[in-house]
Amino acid sequence: MIVRQLQDARQTSRRIKSPDGNWESTRMLLKEDNMGYSFHITTIFAGADFRMHYQNHLESVYCISGEGEIESLEDGKIYPITPGTLYNLDQHDRHILRAFKELELACVFNPPLIGNEVHNKDGAYELHADTVTE
Repeated sequence: MIVRQLQDARQTSRRIKSPDGNWESTRMLLKEDNMGYSFHITTIFAGADFRMHYQNHLESVYCISGEGEIESLEDGKIYPITPGTLYNLDQHDRHILRAFKELELACVFNPPLIGNEVHNKDGAYELHADTVTE
């Protein structure tokens, strides 16, 4: 059994801050935990507006608090994000995430992250050589 407290994890190397200052993420579960996915609590700071394209990962995101929107770059549709919203990037969707008010999100990635990833120039996390997609 794995039990972790968010406030404790935030005091370790599991807390990652983006180089651009748009977000920070505490990685509660990682590849080393052998669950087959990673689980993160991520804060997107108010005013953030950035493109992402998870080419190597699928992601599910649940909004705990805040207000924003996600825009699909595939079809131009815009979806509001408010507490209780779940969105799933099940097609490696290219998208823009905007935070009008600070967003606190619970995120699941498959395959799992190893922990130190930040977005590359394409808005993706790199896939590590030892990671097998499911």
